[in-house]
Amino acid sequence: MKILVIHGPNLNLLGRREPDVYGRVTLEEINRELKELALQAGAEVEFFQSNHEGAIIDRLHQACGKVDAAVLNPGALGHYSYALRDAVAAVDYPVVEVHLSNIYSREEFRRYTVTAPVVKGQISGFGPLSYRLGFLAALELARGKER
Repeated sequence: MKILVIHGPNLNLLGRREPDVYGRVTLEEINRELKELALQAGAEVEFFQSNHEGAIIDRLHQACGKVDAAVLNPGALGHYSYALRDAVAAVDYPVVEVHLSNIYSREEFRRYTVTAPVVKGQISGFGPLSYRLGFLAALELARGKER
């Protein structure tokens, strides 16, 4: 079983970018924790981060037939990228959307994601725990796919 974790724009700056909103945990720390969860579950995990919409779309496409599920933090792309939305809709594996902050309690433009209707579910507002919960959901979806 293999889970792909995709981190979108600006997530490479976690830990120092707006710590009052996104916290002080770094992307490396999040990845390390997810790697441990994967090890405990007997699963493989692959990480990808890009600040470029096309690179994220390409990675989603390349994973078809190679992963069982994905966790996606689209960052700001989730609010407006119809190309990303269409890529998520086109893949042959379930995708769980995660956000560190509670997008529903922030600026008006952040309260809706165009990706939400095409993912299996969305988790937001729990900081790094959003990733852990999303990863556990992806594992369960992958297990269901194997049955």
